[in-house]
Formats: sequence, structure tokens, C-alpha cells
Amino acid sequence: MEVGKPRKVLANNKGSGFPLAVAITLCLVMIFTGISEYFRLIIVAQGVRDAMQSAVISTISDNYDDVYHGVREGYSGGYQPIDADFEESVDYGNIYDKMETILGLNQSSEYHLKVTSDGKTQFKIWDLDVDIQNAPLAGGDQAGQRFIIDSSIMLEVPVSFGGKLLPSMQIKVKSSAGYTPKF
Repeated sequence: MEVGKPRKVLANNKGSGFPLAVAITLCLVMIFTGISEYFRLIIVAQGVRDAMQSAVISTISDNYDDVYHGVREGYSGGYQPIDADFEESVDYGNIYDKMETILGLNQSSEYHLKVTSDGKTQFKIWDLDVDIQNAPLAGGDQAGQRFIIDSSIMLEVPVSFGGKLLPSMQIKVKSSAGYTPKF
């Protein structure tokens, strides 16, 4: 048996970059997975916000018949003439129903859920808050005064990374839309 042979084997550098290449590849896969999950969360939140915006705009459109009667040019408040006075007339619509139709949601107790084909919850929404700000009855400077609906809803999206379920992302999604008469 040769004495110098084990020393040559230990001093040989062939294949020493292989573990480093594996480690770098695994790190890049983890980073890519994290970025992909982040973008998935952003896309879901954006989709819910867009659906809520669409439902709110639909509600504003439902109020169009009460918003502008030609009583006064440039007037955009939701009022109905009653005898010699005006009475506030606002249609709140049903934003949850419109969002369920747009997003394909199912209602489960207080939550509205989006469920995948294999029965997993993709996201859930709840606690819709709608604030309708009616423009003041005509008088004075009406510039900047318009019929506005501010809304917010809670969104929860399950987060998974590396095959494990992490704490869910919970955010408040806000939306605002208004009606301004064109003429």
C-alpha cells in the first residue's frame, strides 16, 4: 500500500464545486418560490379590490336615476323632490351579491369564500363597510361636491411556502368611487 495515495485523494479538487452548485440552486428555488407566493398574494388582493370597485361603480350607476334630475345644472346629490322640499334618496344596492357574481364566491356564515376545485379555500372576505357621502343639496359652490361611495372589506388569503401553511395574510382592501355629472 502506498503512503502518498490518501494524501493525493484529499488534495484532489475535482468535483468540489458540486455541493456549492446544489446549494446555490436550492437557494434560487427558495427565492423564486417566495417571490411567486408574494405575487400570488398581490394578484388576489388586486382582483378583490377590482371586483369591489366594479360592484361599487355598479351601485353608483344604480343611483344614477336619483342623482341627477335636471333640477339644477351641475347638481349631483341623491335627492327626490317631495312636495315643496327634497328628501335624500340613496340606493345602497347589494355589493356582496355583485362581488359573489364577479368572483364566484360561496357564502359560509359570516364569510364569503372562494374555494378551489379540490375544496381548499383560496381566499375569504368579510366585514364589508360602505359609506355613502351624498353631495349637499344645491347651494353655494358645488365644485368638488359629488356623490361618493367609500368601501372597505377584510381579505384573508392562506399563505403557503415550501409546502407548509404559514399564517394567513389579512388586509383591509379599500375602494372609492364617485359620480360627477358630465353636464
